[in-house]
Amino acid sequence: MIPDRMRAVLLGGHGGFDKLEYREDVAVPRPGAGQVLIRVAAAGINNTDINTRIGWYSKKVDGATDAGGSAGFDSDVDDDGSWSGVPLVFPRIQGADACGHIVAVGDRVDPARVGERVLVRTIQPKTVADNPVACWTFGSECDGAFAEYTVTDSTEAYRVESDLTDVELASFPCAYSTAENMLHRARLEPGERVFVTGASGGVGSAAVQLARRRGARVIASCSPAKAEQVRELGADEVVDRNASPVDAIGRGGVDLVVDLVAGDGWPRLLDILRPGGRYATAGAIAGPIVEFDVRTLYLKDLTFYGCTFQDPAVFGNLVGHIERGEVRPLVSKVYPLSKIVTAQQDFLEKKYVGKLVLSIP
Repeated sequence: MIPDRMRAVLLGGHGGFDKLEYREDVAVPRPGAGQVLIRVAAAGINNTDINTRIGWYSKKVDGATDAGGSAGFDSDVDDDGSWSGVPLVFPRIQGADACGHIVAVGDRVDPARVGERVLVRTIQPKTVADNPVACWTFGSECDGAFAEYTVTDSTEAYRVESDLTDVELASFPCAYSTAENMLHRARLEPGERVFVTGASGGVGSAAVQLARRRGARVIASCSPAKAEQVRELGADEVVDRNASPVDAIGRGGVDLVVDLVAGDGWPRLLDILRPGGRYATAGAIAGPIVEFDVRTLYLKDLTFYGCTFQDPAVFGNLVGHIERGEVRPLVSKVYPLSKIVTAQQDFLEKKYVGKLVLSIP
């Protein structure tokens, strides 16, 4: 029996933790035509959820994520505070990561899907005639996983066959699809050398595993305290995040940089790329505004990849990697839904390697 009301966390507007309201009387959504209703079992914590809450994507903000992670920003970010640059509709149920079971389907969906355990694709294409890379994020432009029930298009709910727990599976969608997309777009090949920034975080630790899976030689950047765990994930070398990568690796020492950090140290990342090298980014947690000498770009014949839109193959490939055991989850701590603020506080402190996950039994 599907209830009429559910537990959920509502985001009431851009700002601090006070904008998150845990409630137990939120109406359960109903699947429309082509949609499925999912009983959420677990939901991961991600930078994109925090960035959206605080309005970090607004062009009025130029600081690091943690600068406003707790209290938000003083700037008015309502007009362009979402990652897609358009105003959000509040209240919004966030949550980019969802693992759960289909419990009902709408018209034009095979009823046999009821009972499937699924992962919801985080970046969902919404292409239009004048924008072939238009897309939205689950939990941003539509309600997401911070609730007992959620709806999505049937095509965005991917059946997964795995012995992993719901909590473990919930650690994959956002971080691992983001990492897989960067490697896919930049065409990482076996034997190439790749440098991964922020390698102890959710996306970074995923990139280490996925790059190693492709047969690349992985050089990871993280704090010394987390170095051994990152090596266990598959990094061949680990560089102190506070050290100069040029001193550690040498100029022109890598084929690809996978960057999630940006910030003041960004120019040195281009120095370690070989002539004809590639740079891929899907984050800027240390700050989005960088100093850039355009001569480095054209004199070294570098190629840059900004990675948000995902080809349809990316998420399907990820599910395949999971089902074949080619990547492993890295869950550091689990919280009940009601403790979402504590989970985000811990996330912002960057004490853990991998993922923090909400369990929603």
